[in-house]
Amino acid sequence: MTRLFNDPAAFADEALEGFTAAHRRWVRPVTGGVVRATATPAGQVAVVIGGGSGHYPAFSGLVGRGLAHGAAVGNVFASPSARQIHSVATAAHAGGGVLLMYGNYAGDVLHFGQAAERLAADGVETRTFAVADDISSAGPEESAKRRGIAGDLPVFKAAAAAAEQGLPLEEVLRVAERAGARTRSFGIAFSGCTLPGADHPLFTVPEARMAVGLGIHGEPGIGEEALPTADEAARLLVETLLKELPEDVADPAGERAAVILNGLGSVKYEELFVVYRRVAALLGDAGVEIVDPEVGELVTSFDMAGISLTLTWLDDRLEELWRAPADTPAYRKGALDAAEPDLDRASVTAAAQDTAVPAAPVVPAASDASRGAADTVLAALDALARVVDAHADELGRIDAVAGDGDHGIGMRRGSTAAHRAAADAHGLGAGAGTVLTRAADAWADKAGGTSGALWGTILRSLGTALGDRDAPDAARVAEGVTDASAAVRRLGGAEVGDKTMVDVLVPFADALAAATAEGLSLADAWDRAATTATAAAAGTADLLPRRGRARPHAGKSLGTPDAGAHSLALITRAVHGALLDHH
Repeated sequence: MTRLFNDPAAFADEALEGFTAAHRRWVRPVTGGVVRATATPAGQVAVVIGGGSGHYPAFSGLVGRGLAHGAAVGNVFASPSARQIHSVATAAHAGGGVLLMYGNYAGDVLHFGQAAERLAADGVETRTFAVADDISSAGPEESAKRRGIAGDLPVFKAAAAAAEQGLPLEEVLRVAERAGARTRSFGIAFSGCTLPGADHPLFTVPEARMAVGLGIHGEPGIGEEALPTADEAARLLVETLLKELPEDVADPAGERAAVILNGLGSVKYEELFVVYRRVAALLGDAGVEIVDPEVGELVTSFDMAGISLTLTWLDDRLEELWRAPADTPAYRKGALDAAEPDLDRASVTAAAQDTAVPAAPVVPAASDASRGAADTVLAALDALARVVDAHADELGRIDAVAGDGDHGIGMRRGSTAAHRAAADAHGLGAGAGTVLTRAADAWADKAGGTSGALWGTILRSLGTALGDRDAPDAARVAEGVTDASAAVRRLGGAEVGDKTMVDVLVPFADALAAATAEGLSLADAWDRAATTATAAAAGTADLLPRRGRARPHAGKSLGTPDAGAHSLALITRAVHGALLDHH
């Protein structure tokens, strides 16, 4: 378990602060993460990676020459927000465009995609690539749905080495695609991980058993088997990966592969070496030539006891890129000439931090009616934060049945930050629309992950509909909720029946619109819609998930409601109470 921390909510920020203090030779801090401390040649493509905290040395430890130009760092097991990614990418950009790279998780896909749109709006040519190497999370016919685990490293490195050679953005992207298509990973675990401040792990494994097909966010394995010897574990890993070769590899004999035996947090290096001796022998027996193997902790999951094996099948070009030198805090290979520090950017940053006087917060002008409505909005956000806090543990337990168990933690982080930002804006005289949009940005930034992106979208849609000019009536609120429902479906790609929050959001929005059309007051219409939401959330227990982290464990979730759907239903009922109090 994680024993050394202060406030668990501050753990990720404090860890990043300590990391940058310890590694000033390689990195410098920027809002949202870190970038190289050394100068990047003008016109070079910037490879910006990122993901949640809890996986060190991924992602901040992989920033440096020969590897990433920057890393956006989210909260524990939560993707960084679009604003954080945009900040890091802007700082890393050297005029050649930006390639955003990340593991294939719903939250990362959403936030990196939004960041790419913002960068493009700034005139920065941007591409994205999601690593999807974990063969246990989807079959070959659905390989695009696989999550990214330790295969992140060889794919990141291939693209970054290509960027170092001065290739243009489209060619760097093609290298990433080639490396991703030829990378496969598979893992096993002997115990789950425990997040800072938690009193129990996200999942447990019975004595003398192991979980097979684990994820790196505390997701349970797709199955269990008897605890193996080291040699038996090696055989399982190798044989599983050799069963699925890239389309252009007919037989492993005579092929070359980059090999990574990755420790997930508490399996010691000596244990890894015992396993690797057999991995190497088995691959040799299959005729595979191993190229520059890596054995150690490269993509971790806090204190999870587990290991994963990654094979990247090399051609001449990928081998050149895999062997290319790199110099980062946590990954070094070969030799590089002495680097020039990025004095220009560093001095500008330091001067700004040392001398700048923070500007007084400014909010757009608002009418008295809208400022009055902001009182109700703030009360609703307070009720929302309170109900999430009261049910955070329950939401985590529901999420852990088939997911990673952090839904309650993320919702608590997001709702608390949203209420705080809303209170600050309200104190400055903001109208209802601005209070909601400030809350939306704060929720997305602090929660990260899928829920952060979706709840940021919900609050922003409501804020846009309400605006700062008029007192919103019931019809205007219903319109905002309908807009939010459409935006969430558009952004996340889920529809009713997929076992997500959409299964509650759509019927809630429809019921609210119908009730207001009948002429009911906002409080009465919301009451009816909240009752619909509660029933819809309960109904998700009978569904099998078709999207998100729970999808690989669909059978386990049958009989349990979706955590996102359940939290939304709780929130709709809590907000009704606030509406009654401010009726």
